[in-house]
Amino acid sequence: MSPRPATTGRDVSRLLADFGHDLPAARPAPPPTSPEKLFRHVGARGLRRRGRGWAPASAPVVSYQMTSDQAGTFWPFVAGPGLPQTGAQMGADTMSGTAFYADPIGWVLRDDIPVTNANVITMGKPGTGKSATTKAFALRMTDFGYRILILGDPKDEYEPLCRFFGVDPIALGPGMSARVNPLAFGPLGDGWDRLDARQAQQRAAIVFSRWLTLVRGLVGSQRIGEQRVPFGPSEEVIVKTALRDLTGYAHASSSLTETTIPRLWHHLDEPSDALVEQCRYATRQQFLDESRLLRDALGQLVSGALAGLFDDHTNIAVDWTAPIQSLSLSRLSPLGDEAIGIALLALNSWGRGMREIAPPGDLRIVVRDEVWRVMRLGVDAVKSLDEDFRLSRGVAGKGGDIQWANAHKPSDMLTVGDAGSQAANIARDLMHLADIKILHGQKPEIARDLDAMLGLGPQATAAITGWAMQRKGRALWMVGEHPYKVETRLHPVEQQLTWTNEAIAGAA
Repeated sequence: MSPRPATTGRDVSRLLADFGHDLPAARPAPPPTSPEKLFRHVGARGLRRRGRGWAPASAPVVSYQMTSDQAGTFWPFVAGPGLPQTGAQMGADTMSGTAFYADPIGWVLRDDIPVTNANVITMGKPGTGKSATTKAFALRMTDFGYRILILGDPKDEYEPLCRFFGVDPIALGPGMSARVNPLAFGPLGDGWDRLDARQAQQRAAIVFSRWLTLVRGLVGSQRIGEQRVPFGPSEEVIVKTALRDLTGYAHASSSLTETTIPRLWHHLDEPSDALVEQCRYATRQQFLDESRLLRDALGQLVSGALAGLFDDHTNIAVDWTAPIQSLSLSRLSPLGDEAIGIALLALNSWGRGMREIAPPGDLRIVVRDEVWRVMRLGVDAVKSLDEDFRLSRGVAGKGGDIQWANAHKPSDMLTVGDAGSQAANIARDLMHLADIKILHGQKPEIARDLDAMLGLGPQATAAITGWAMQRKGRALWMVGEHPYKVETRLHPVEQQLTWTNEAIAGAA
């Protein structure tokens, strides 16, 4: 059966057209349009086209899973530095990812930073970067007008820094010509004849207070068996009266005479009738009997291991305008730690005398290395260091230094006396006189001692025992109560200036 052929015919439009009617033409429908998009999908590698930022590989991404309350702790994932960008740029603040700047005096001058003094104590296990951090800070602060004063360098660690500035360190030791008189007047002795009675009395109070602190520390450093030589009110009256006689202050002299420790000893060992009477002793023999320990302690300083170092007038010319001055004590090492500690104590008094009336704007970084040696001399030696820390803000609008003390561990501060004793309490308080503490890596047991003394908390303690031990130069900076995890970064030149392992490297 063949298929039926398709029929042809007229549609409605043709039919109407045959009778003279035309249908209106329909408008063509517009092409469909898609709504405009704000964002267009682009692959992770961008558009593969010139100038379109196409990358052959995608950046690695680390994903974390956390709850919404945990995410709020991390957002926005980068914390602000919290400190102004003034002073020495020390390195990286690893908690914020930004640069860390240290400006102790600048921090004191700001109300929004909880720092009331510019004192710094740095502690750390040997080899963790204490010396490098100290030297880097001192070196970089010279760009801001600071000068450096090293009051005793027991290991000559600061000699390369002196050579870098073209300054020869001053060496003290047996058989050497340099002498330092810890009983020097310093700048306070200048122009005494031009002072009125009130000004002279004010200066005398400062000078004699410094001398008494020194003599108390020197006498207290001597031992009778296990006990320190006492220095009480009676000894203080004797020493003060003798010093007033020797300098001429007791006779209202218009100009004062500088004295020395040997002259003080001789004046007490062969007392005049006037001295015996002024000290309120009935007889000369009673004076000699009751001052025997005092005189013997001073005599030991004159004829002992340090004879010839601090018992004559100062014969070194210190250029106080130089960028750095350092007094080397490495030649005293064969004499033992106690001899070095006594030398540091004497230099401390001498340095304070040189800085007592520093002019405004004369800013110094006073570095006290191996401070534990002074701590072992007894409570009176600690009082001397305590006094310097308390006066670091300056006196009468003048001076104001950054006192920087280096130690190893908290027990260095507490070896001065038994737990709970006056000496131990003074040493413990000394830690709180430094509002800036730099804590390098420590073993867990030492970190626990720091936590007990400073109340660091578990996170800070973990940073000291873990993170800070993993690389030299890492330290937890406590600026007031706020911790900062800082990694000191050194320039190659600074690495050479701060290198302290010459002896080990030479023996290897």
